[in-house]
Amino acid sequence: MNSRLQKQLEELPTKPGVYYFLNKEGTILYIGKATSLKHRTKSYFQGDMMEKRGPLINKLIQEIDSVIVEETDTVLEALILESHEIKKNQPRYNTREKSQISFAYLIITDEEFPRLLVKRERDILAKRIPEKILYSFGPFSSKKTLYTALKIIRKIFPYRSVRGSYDEKSTVYQQIGLVPGVSQTKEEYRETIEQIRYFFMGKKKRVIQMLEKQMKEYADKLEFEKAEFIKKRLFALKHIHDVALIDDDLKINSLDSFRIEAYDIAHMFGQNMVGVMVVIKQGEADTDEYRQFKIKSFKGVDDLRALQEVLTRRLAHKEWPYPDCIVVDGGAVHKKRMEKVLREHHIKIPVIAAKKNNKHQVEAFIGRKNLIEQYKKDFLLANAESHRFAIKLHRNMRNKKTTQ
Repeated sequence: MNSRLQKQLEELPTKPGVYYFLNKEGTILYIGKATSLKHRTKSYFQGDMMEKRGPLINKLIQEIDSVIVEETDTVLEALILESHEIKKNQPRYNTREKSQISFAYLIITDEEFPRLLVKRERDILAKRIPEKILYSFGPFSSKKTLYTALKIIRKIFPYRSVRGSYDEKSTVYQQIGLVPGVSQTKEEYRETIEQIRYFFMGKKKRVIQMLEKQMKEYADKLEFEKAEFIKKRLFALKHIHDVALIDDDLKINSLDSFRIEAYDIAHMFGQNMVGVMVVIKQGEADTDEYRQFKIKSFKGVDDLRALQEVLTRRLAHKEWPYPDCIVVDGGAVHKKRMEKVLREHHIKIPVIAAKKNNKHQVEAFIGRKNLIEQYKKDFLLANAESHRFAIKLHRNMRNKKTTQ
C-alpha cells in the first residue's frame, strides 16, 4: 500500500456510505457499502485478508492505488447507492463477484397501479417473469437484505406489492399505512412511485424537493389533510436512522426488531379445533415463522383451555426465539390465562388482549399502555393475521375431512 493511499484511509470518516477502489489509471475496480467507511476500507489491508477473502480479493488489493468515498445519512441509503453505482459503472471486480451468484433486483411493474416486486436476475434475463417492467434497480447481493430495506421504505412510501390490495388483509394493511388508501388517486399514487424511483437512484435530496413542492401545492389548495400527510412522509424520510450494516447485510436495531407473537383458536362447535401462532417483525408478517397446533388434550368447546395448550406447547420449543410481546384474541380473561401459563414457566413476557365488538372488530387493546401506544398498528396486524390464519387452517382441515 502506497503512502498516499494510507493517508487517504486514515482521513476517511467513520460515517456510513459507499467507497470506490481505483487503480493507477483512475479506473474504478470495486464499489462497496459500509457502516463506517474508515473501518470498512482499512479492513481490506489487514494481514489475514488472503485467508478470509480468498485470491480474488487479494488480487484486487494489489491493484488498488486510491480510494474515494461518498457519505450517506444512513446505511439504508448506502445499500441503495451501492446498487445504483455498480449498475452504472460495472466495476471489474464487482462483475467477477457477480458471476458467482444470481443477484436480486427490485422491479416496478408497468401497469395502471404499479407494484414493487423482488425478482432474481436469472429469471429476468431468461424472461421467466410475467410482469412488464417499468423500472428496475439492482443488483442487490442479498434478497433478504432487499426485503429488509423495502420494509423500511414501505413505512414511508406505501405501495402495492405482489399481494397488492386484493386479499382479506388489505383493510388492515391500509390501516397500518403499508398499502395506499382507497381515496388515493392514480396520479397521487404515480407520484409516490416516482419518489420511490428517485430514492432507489440514490437521489434522496431530489425526493425531498419533490415532497416539499407537493406539500406546498396541497397547502395552497387548502387541502391541509393531504399537506399534513406529506409533511409526515417528509419528516420520516429525513430521519431514517434505524439500520446498521453487519457482515455486509442489513440488521434492524433493537427497537425495530420488536417481535410479536399472536395466538388464536378456530373450531366449528368444538370440531376440528386448531390453534395458531403468527409472528410480526419490523411491522410486517413473517410467514416463515407461522405455526399451527391441532388441539390434542381434550375435546369440546373451551377456547381458554385450547389457548393454554397452544402456548404451553410453543414454550416447549426452546429453539424458537421468545417474543417481546404476546397478542391474544379475546378479553381480560384470555389475557390472564396466557399470563398464568407464562408464570408457570417462569417467563416474563407482556400480554396484550384484543377485545372485539359484535362485528368481530378490535374495539380496544388491554395491557401495557406504553406498548399499545407504540405498537398499536403492529398489534392490529398481528391480531388480524392470527384470525385469518386460524380460519384458513380450520377450513383446510374441514374440507380435507369432507372429501375423505
